[in-house]
Amino acid sequence: MNDATIKRDVGAVILALESLVAEQIAATLTSAAPASPVPAMSDAERASALALLRDPALLDRILADFERAGVVGEHTNKLVGYLAAISRKLPEPLAVIIQSASAAGKTSLMDAVLAFVPPEERVQYSAMTGQALFYMAETDLQHKVLAVVEEEGAERARYALKLLQSEGELTIASTGKDPESGKLVTHEYHVEGPVMIMLTTTAIELDEELVNRALVLTVDETSAQTRAIHERQRVRRTLDGLLARAQRSEVLALHGNAQRLLEPVHVVNPYARELTFLDARTRTRRDHEKYLTLIDTVAFLHQHQRERKTIERDGRPLAYIEVTPADIGVANALAAVVLARSLDELPPQARKLLRLLTQMVREIATRERREVHDVRFTRRTVRHFTGWTDFQVRAHLGQLHALEYVLTHHGMRGQLYVYELVYLDSEDTDRPAATSDITAMSALHLREYGANCEGTRDDFEHRSRENEGASSPDRARIEPPVRSADIAPIARLENALGGAAAATARPSTNGARRGQHRTVPEGRA
Repeated sequence: MNDATIKRDVGAVILALESLVAEQIAATLTSAAPASPVPAMSDAERASALALLRDPALLDRILADFERAGVVGEHTNKLVGYLAAISRKLPEPLAVIIQSASAAGKTSLMDAVLAFVPPEERVQYSAMTGQALFYMAETDLQHKVLAVVEEEGAERARYALKLLQSEGELTIASTGKDPESGKLVTHEYHVEGPVMIMLTTTAIELDEELVNRALVLTVDETSAQTRAIHERQRVRRTLDGLLARAQRSEVLALHGNAQRLLEPVHVVNPYARELTFLDARTRTRRDHEKYLTLIDTVAFLHQHQRERKTIERDGRPLAYIEVTPADIGVANALAAVVLARSLDELPPQARKLLRLLTQMVREIATRERREVHDVRFTRRTVRHFTGWTDFQVRAHLGQLHALEYVLTHHGMRGQLYVYELVYLDSEDTDRPAATSDITAMSALHLREYGANCEGTRDDFEHRSRENEGASSPDRARIEPPVRSADIAPIARLENALGGAAAATARPSTNGARRGQHRTVPEGRA
């Protein structure tokens, strides 16, 4: 037997084994596990669910029910997560990545959002192989929430997740054996979307291709939030906690029924042509779509409070509801916190560290009667001041150094790392990490319509061009002129969102810069 024959036979065996493995994978994944049955609603349950959907303070009810379900704080994240889950019913759903340090509560936040989604409309995995999504049944994921507990567990499926989010479907060609002839043939597997994707991660640097397709939520890691969590954990051990756990199932059942009553309907935004959005970066092409989808989702959630209109096209009726200015106001308040993060070159935790370093350096300069730019510090100084771990300080200080917010003066061949802060962030360090970045969201502006807004598009775009292309340290404050009438639709959310809604809508009184940037003379580094 010559070598050519051996190679040919071995190749045939390998090909047959690959075909067998592919068939077994396909058979396992496409063998239909029985779909979760949709529980029948009683008349009383249906009436309660409709009452919730018709409540003018629906968003307040949602936040209050999160609290009743045992989730404290995280008001913006909870509301954005809930709306993103609702967007699964739209043609182009949102995607969400929840980012935080280990044990900060990212999985708890995701589980809390998923608990409000009916069981038959969510799919959750701890990990996924690279080909798993391609071999699912054709409609297994359609208009559902696909949640993966850790983004690292879906690393090999990352390509499929990107395609599923952006294209709304997956198609793969795989070799298999024809059941009749026994010959190897090409089989095509098709998985239809759309699907709402939700991931959690502890990674500091995220895959840019995945991030620009999703909304990134960062968990509140402040000591105040930790105290609130500790208090809730203690309450759970009391009689009140026992009663609250019994109430939780009722709250989740109510929202599950309410979401089942959300019917497919087109959403039309009559104000869409009046909206503008930042166009200085190419990635805002996707951010703009997220913003518009967020508006649509708010309107879709309120469909039982809107007039359902019908128009005929080619003899077929098309039912739709219309976006209201209140929907845009809510979306603006949320987008100013969430989408603004995508316009900041620093990740939220690095931005937070920058503010803490600014506070620390100023205190040292005052105490030692020195100029701020003469202050030097070590990582140990930072750990002592912030209470952060060495891993956190190393990681985020490294990002600040890489982007030249911090200079390193020593640190080689056994010497201590000594740092100088080049850029002072003038924002209040107690504010949420992304709130200050609202100043970059000059795009979130609704041009004059009716009596709801004042100011013109020309005024706004003129100010936008003045600051177009500015780097993060030098970005000037830009906030569109909005009357108090615009704040009214979201006034109820101000307390829950920590004032972010009010900060979004109110015009700036001056053009002060966000921080102070000092030019470093040559040779200082």
